[in-house]
Amino acid sequence: MELTPAWQAALERLDDELVRRDAGERTRRAYGSDLRQFASWSLAHTIDGPALLDARAVRRFIADLSREGAAPSTSARKLAAIRALLESMRRRGEITENPAQLVATPKRPERLPRVLSRGDAARLLDGIPATGPLELRDRAMFELAYASGLRAEELVTLELADVDHDGEQLRVEGKGRKTRFVPVGELALAALARYLERGRPALRAAGEDPGRIFLSRTGRPLGTGDVRRRLARWERRTGAALGASPHSLRHSFATHLLDGGADLRSIQEMLGHASISSTQIYTRVESARLVSAYRRSHPRA
Repeated sequence: MELTPAWQAALERLDDELVRRDAGERTRRAYGSDLRQFASWSLAHTIDGPALLDARAVRRFIADLSREGAAPSTSARKLAAIRALLESMRRRGEITENPAQLVATPKRPERLPRVLSRGDAARLLDGIPATGPLELRDRAMFELAYASGLRAEELVTLELADVDHDGEQLRVEGKGRKTRFVPVGELALAALARYLERGRPALRAAGEDPGRIFLSRTGRPLGTGDVRRRLARWERRTGAALGASPHSLRHSFATHLLDGGADLRSIQEMLGHASISSTQIYTRVESARLVSAYRRSHPRA
């Protein structure tokens, strides 16, 4: 549906604001997609511009999403985009209040992150042979994901200059383009060194060097989908059947650090979480593990 000038102008002004705040490209795309959907819904309900919205209309949109089967997390994300749009308008004096602030965020069912045991993580990583260029690349990539708690997006955007071999750390650009430095273990550094010496030159020879560390068979930078597919491939090859994902390696990194006595603040910094509340979920993982062990082991549990 074609948007009215009022809707189009509001969305463009918000996008300009996101650019000024140095928001990531993925964030801007997500806001744009969610808000265009909301604008189309609003126009179908004779709301010709965002200044005409009230809390009731926003609630009806969220309710319609639920009836159509949208997950609470999806509805919550779209509501956050609507709030951002209306807050941007309020700051500019185009509306006097933000009606979306009066709409309750859909409650998401609390799901603990999938975490591999130490043995399962070792079995998965050790099952990737250090042979050809692709195997060397994958071993280095997933060793880094587990050793440093990197997101898939952070893995594929790593550049050669981001590795400090002497300091045993990585420079990582995370969400919101926030830079952090994270330590790297010896096994991951060794796997990375083997790949850079024996694997990457063979892949780079297939195309121009883009500067990214992890390259495809044709020499292009990998995407996050490539990372997920390669991990699933090695899970099948090793017979691990763990349901592993790049993010479960990140969760395992944090949980195993907590198991080993690391404090939450340090884990927060290494993960790049803006709030400690995001990191506290790993205390619930640890608590759930202890309860499970108690129920398996205590004679009167």
